[in-house]
Amino acid sequence: TECVSGCVCPEGLFDDGRGGCVEEKDCPCIHNNEWYSSGDKIKVDCNTCTCQKGVWKCTNDVCYGTCMIYGSGHYNTFDGKFYDFDGSCEYVATQDFCGDKNSSGSFSIITENVPCGTTGVTCSKAIKMFLGVSCQVMKTLSNRSATPLPAILEVIPEFELLYWNRTVGLYLVIEASNGVILIWDKKTTVFIKLSPDYKGKVCGLCGDFDDKANNDFTTRSGLLDTNPLNFGNSWKQSPMCPDVTQEIKPCDLKPHRKSWAEKECSIIQSEVFKICHSKVNPRPFYEACVHDACSCDSGGDCECFCSAVAAYAQECIKAEACVFWRTPDIC
Repeated sequence: TECVSGCVCPEGLFDDGRGGCVEEKDCPCIHNNEWYSSGDKIKVDCNTCTCQKGVWKCTNDVCYGTCMIYGSGHYNTFDGKFYDFDGSCEYVATQDFCGDKNSSGSFSIITENVPCGTTGVTCSKAIKMFLGVSCQVMKTLSNRSATPLPAILEVIPEFELLYWNRTVGLYLVIEASNGVILIWDKKTTVFIKLSPDYKGKVCGLCGDFDDKANNDFTTRSGLLDTNPLNFGNSWKQSPMCPDVTQEIKPCDLKPHRKSWAEKECSIIQSEVFKICHSKVNPRPFYEACVHDACSCDSGGDCECFCSAVAAYAQECIKAEACVFWRTPDIC
């Protein structure tokens, strides 16, 4: 047999991809373009994965779903679909009253969106959380000083359904005994977390939580739409509200703000967040940030920018990429 030039490992050993030869039990694993040694553990959502002989072995726990609503009309559904919708009305964010009018459910979360700034984009001004079917108790928590708008949170529980509220850092957390958690920054960012029991049983602007993003635009009548405007309009609470007919592009309306917005928001695509880029695509968050920084032209523009960057940082934390981005000069 003739010789072949090149580097090969001795028999019984394997190329570890890093220029070395190892036994099979020591083969490394790769995740997000990073190498991990045998025995290393990583978190993927609520599951733990261990590197064994070059392959990941993961636990199979079913995780809570998270929907994020933030800034001027940005939505990231339970199944990870990112879209914009600037409607001025009350809308169903998520509920388990799905199907016909007589369907029963245990909760409904309504977001009231109002114009913020002069370009026509809208922000979530008030959140109403209905727990149980009848409205017996009402608890109102408000922060009048929040800009660009006062934000109000109402919790309307039935007696049988217990709920707790606590403050964690910048956030107010409301947890109900039926597996619904609402996390609010007292400004324009809301996270809704649902227990796995609700998989495929919810509807609204946050989608249907069935692990498939391609069917998230299911309208109130149960039809699948491709247009976020038609989908969003179908979930308005009052037929008196006007339909949204066109997507608002605030940077086109306020071109003088565009370069400032792009410069500030570039932090999302910079070295600061480099560790997260391979785990969470920064592009939609950067575009949402520029959109918000252009649109917040009646005070609170730094807050709009900070909320947009914080939304990306939050997704990075979920993906196990901790980024320390706040400084005395930035937010």
